[in-house]
Amino acid sequence: MPVLLRYHFQRLSARCHRLRLALHARGWRGLWERVANRSRGAEPPQPTAAAVAHDASTEAGTGAAPVRILVIDVSTPRPDRDSGSMRARRLMALMVELGYGVDFLPEDGVPGGHYADALAADGIHVVHVPGALQQARWLVEHAPRYAAVIVSRYHLAEAVFPLLRRIAPRSRLILDTVDLHHLREHREAERNADRHLLRLSAETRKRELAMVDAADTCWVVSPHEQALLARERPRALVRVVSNLHEPMTGAPGPERRAGILFVGGAAHPPNLDAVSWLLTDLFPAMRKILPALELHLAGEGLDRVVREPDPGVVVHGHVPDLTPLLQRVRLGVAPLRFGAGVKGKVNLGMSHGLPMVVTECAAEGLHLVDGEHALIADSSQAFVSAVAALCSDDAMWVRLSQAGQDLTRRHFTADAARDAVAASLPSPDPAI
Repeated sequence: MPVLLRYHFQRLSARCHRLRLALHARGWRGLWERVANRSRGAEPPQPTAAAVAHDASTEAGTGAAPVRILVIDVSTPRPDRDSGSMRARRLMALMVELGYGVDFLPEDGVPGGHYADALAADGIHVVHVPGALQQARWLVEHAPRYAAVIVSRYHLAEAVFPLLRRIAPRSRLILDTVDLHHLREHREAERNADRHLLRLSAETRKRELAMVDAADTCWVVSPHEQALLARERPRALVRVVSNLHEPMTGAPGPERRAGILFVGGAAHPPNLDAVSWLLTDLFPAMRKILPALELHLAGEGLDRVVREPDPGVVVHGHVPDLTPLLQRVRLGVAPLRFGAGVKGKVNLGMSHGLPMVVTECAAEGLHLVDGEHALIADSSQAFVSAVAALCSDDAMWVRLSQAGQDLTRRHFTADAARDAVAASLPSPDPAI
């Protein structure tokens, strides 16, 4: 099969599989609402300085050109809207800091507006190529110049990796899993006793592991997922490149804080399940113990999901800057009952000195010790009791706040990721 024809076939196959998963989770109406909601949240597709300058950004400058890295993801990162975007932007900025020239290609071909400008301000060149045909031709022409190509998510790699192996055999191919999709889908299927989703997750597993095999290096966000792939694919080179946060200084103490906070977008099924559990079970039980307690829900689309909140529930929807909320509430909650990867909502709270009450699922991959870095509880009664205890114990609040920030410094900063990223890439020195 000609290489470009195979690229388009694989791209279509991957999209059909993702569509089957989306339809199963949301139905046609829910899928349409998600697309419409994302469109409402996006800027008009107007080219920016970063978007229109892609030809210049991929050409060698005067003298020795820096070693260039190409990063391909579904869309331009929007760090104020989801944790994965925050990680993506900070990883690219770290590569620039390490001395690489970094180009970013959004697969959806949509100009990123001020999000693309923010990447450009970090020294990242945004390559705007709309349309699958144009992107394939662009890759054929430009991909051989890259020392490494990082593809985020297995379903993009399914189309891109075979093409790159043919046209850029010297480029190092890195699969950034973001999280192991098949693990998250399998856990959701088990949680809901959903046989159809179980079959779909098995297909995802086959596809995702095939891309792990195809990559020169695979990035995962947690030691747990690294260990899982070590069992499944012992020959694969798998490195942990987790979330990147910077601990905030000067966070207010517990004295004037009140309320609890959940952060998470409505497009992610684990978040919807967590909100449902909060509203139907956990928060009503908390209010029986603490009648004045307020629950703050922050995340894109939550204001359209929770249309008539109960007393004490404040639905914020999308909040561009969460800092004021993080500095006002008493604690954060992450009652996730399924999922995969490392939970950015927990990282975010801890980096701001906000103590967290989380489930075992939400704690996975975060190096948390119950009672030392956070409170971990899986049953409704234990979760409610943990929230009540942390709302009334200032000494525990201070201890968990400090321990959470210390943990962030050790495991979830750019410095913590630096060695794994550098070891994955060729030397930034073009003379080597």
